[in-house]
Amino acid sequence: MRRYRVQGLLIEGVHWVRVNSRCIRYNLELIKDWLHNRHDPAAHQRAIENYQASLLSNQRKIPKRSGHR
Repeated sequence: MRRYRVQGLLIEGVHWVRVNSRCIRYNLELIKDWLHNRHDPAAHQRAIENYQASLLSNQRKIPKRSGHR
């Protein structure tokens, strides 16, 4: 994994994040997809976009109702 990171094949913030100076957390779902689709970058890019769209931070916000009736 380190070799792929150093070579720039895995993208920081997508495939992995640095938790602190000694700990790195990997996105297993996207790494598996990258291994499967590494010869088809367009397919892997679609997987990245689908994953990012599924994150809670990218979900549509439901407007709050006012407390007045």
